[in-house]
Amino acid sequence: QVQLVESGGGMVQAGGSLRLSCAASGRTFSRYAMGWFRQAPGKEREFVAAITWYGTITYYADSVKGRFTISRDNAKNTVYLQMNSLKPEDTAVYFCAADSVSYSGSGDYTSPLRYAYWGQGTQVTVSS
Repeated sequence: QVQLVESGGGMVQAGGSLRLSCAASGRTFSRYAMGWFRQAPGKEREFVAAITWYGTITYYADSVKGRFTISRDNAKNTVYLQMNSLKPEDTAVYFCAADSVSYSGSGDYTSPLRYAYWGQGTQVTVSS
């Protein structure tokens, strides 16, 4: 089993910053790609960012490119999402997810179907 626990959400004014953390336990974290997704009320879950298992390649949704940064610290079994210049439309529950296959460098990082394990989510609210 894999457990993912997100933290760092909260309420912030537009233009502000937050850093989300996702702590993983239960398997060798460093072998797996990680992703962040978000879901706003009444909307589908959408891709935000992903990072390869080796950590040198990252992917971003166009809506967050240049504002958000995903990173990982394998020594701490943690993946981060630094969010800057936040906008009201960034308001959502943010979920981290772990790849279903180890050492996988191929495939679609933006699809939720890639990921087998999910955290419980953390709320981010951006006020205007």
